[in-house]
Amino acid sequence: MIKEKINKDLKDSMLNANKTMTMTLRLVMAAIKDREIIERGKKIDNPLDDSSIIEVLSKMVKQRVESAEIYKANGRVELAEKENEEIDIIRNYMPKQLSEEETVDAITQSIQSTNSSDIKDMGKIMSELKSNYSGQIDFSLAGKLVKEMLTEQKI
Repeated sequence: MIKEKINKDLKDSMLNANKTMTMTLRLVMAAIKDREIIERGKKIDNPLDDSSIIEVLSKMVKQRVESAEIYKANGRVELAEKENEEIDIIRNYMPKQLSEEETVDAITQSIQSTNSSDIKDMGKIMSELKSNYSGQIDFSLAGKLVKEMLTEQKI
């Protein structure tokens, strides 16, 4: 399970005095703990499964990407580099991200399997992509590509 691996790596990073990794993994564990507390509030008593943890990690990566872009735009390169280091650490615990070409292939398969041909079907396609490729696809890119493919009828 991902949570156990993160916990083990956190302990190792503390022993090796790797400050960046320790700090990042502590943030990850805090985010996972927050999500567990939210789930308990919904009367769901099961521990988080890997797909839920991947959702948490994806959200953390997205936040850091946005922060890095803002820092870079404002000339704060050192802070942008710090965010990028954290992104690299977090992505180690996520499934491999699909390339743009692989994303197009996945979208094409989803369009065909849902028999979609109109932009009105975008929600169906995105839902299928999310259930099949959660944590593996950049959904902002996927949304743009789905819209292009449905409006241009590239399928």
